[in-house]
Amino acid sequence: MKSRWIRRLLLAALLALAVVALRFTLFRPDLVPVTIYRVAEGRVEDTVTNSKAGTVRTRHRAALSPEIGGRIEKLAVREGDRIEEGQVLIHLADADYRAHVELSSRALDAARAADREACLARDQAERDYARYLRLDGEQIVSEEILDQVRSRRDTTSAHCEAARAEVQQALAGLKLARVNLAKTTLRAPFDGVVTQVSTEVGEWITPSPPGVPLPAVIEVIDPDAIYVDVPLDEVDIGKVTVGLLTRITLDAFADQAFTGRVARVAHFVRDIVDQNRTFDVDVEFEDEKFARTLPPGTSADVEIILNARDLALRVPSYALMEGSKVLVLRDTLLVAVPVETGLRNWEFTEVVRGLEAGEIVIVSLDRTEVKEGAQARISKETLK
Repeated sequence: MKSRWIRRLLLAALLALAVVALRFTLFRPDLVPVTIYRVAEGRVEDTVTNSKAGTVRTRHRAALSPEIGGRIEKLAVREGDRIEEGQVLIHLADADYRAHVELSSRALDAARAADREACLARDQAERDYARYLRLDGEQIVSEEILDQVRSRRDTTSAHCEAARAEVQQALAGLKLARVNLAKTTLRAPFDGVVTQVSTEVGEWITPSPPGVPLPAVIEVIDPDAIYVDVPLDEVDIGKVTVGLLTRITLDAFADQAFTGRVARVAHFVRDIVDQNRTFDVDVEFEDEKFARTLPPGTSADVEIILNARDLALRVPSYALMEGSKVLVLRDTLLVAVPVETGLRNWEFTEVVRGLEAGEIVIVSLDRTEVKEGAQARISKETLK
């Protein structure tokens, strides 16, 4: 009888063990696969980024054309040429302008000769008048003759003044002729590079109506004055100051980031679209040699680094849940842990309190089954 009860107890124990074994094997719920990040120390930055794509620009850019119309006699540059300030770019046919300069020069010579003649006559009249005054004192000459001599002196003096005025007029005419002659030569306004030439030798540049500029035939830029024009949201206007370090990325160099500095912060709002308002910030590349290779108009994105901390305990920013919490894997259980954060940007967030180095934080939060209380297993580990 006693042995029968023992057998029954053993059978019940075996059944219980089988149920437990089935519970943790065959009927055990599948563990949710998750991607994790192990909390570690690293650099964390507080940054602001452009609200729209920035644009590479140059502070010196000019679309040039001669001030007058005419036939192109000399085209001294081609696209891509380096140029220096004052260098000749285009020269128009100038025979008629040179002839005008020559004509004005001869007119000046004639005016000066007339000036000398008139003023010599005035000097002679002055001497005659002085001599007749002495004779008048000795009562040798009549008053009528003295009046005639005085009148001749005044007349010759006026002729001399008129001749000198004509000399000044001739000088002005020569200056104007030379100015017009100079307009037949288009010169570089600054050191730079020719980016576009839209004319050829022998072509005519047609004069435009008064007040309408001639179409540009040459475009030049200064590659030593390259910068990035960055629009930022107005909420960041109080954070950004000149001199802040920046990180610049370009579509043409997708795997690289270039260091820059804030060179200017606009004091006014530039764009107002609906309720969005932006202000401009100019960023200059620290690598000036590389900046010279960039064509103006290229798009660029900029991160302005407001503050940074090295060796900060950090987690990926996308691991944070609503309410400043993170999911932590403890054994196989997902636990929501509140954290206190510090510096942050789109990549990493500093954890001031709530986590320790080495803790396992879940970053694959885009699946509904990844939630507090779920059983999970590690399927992948990421470093950011």
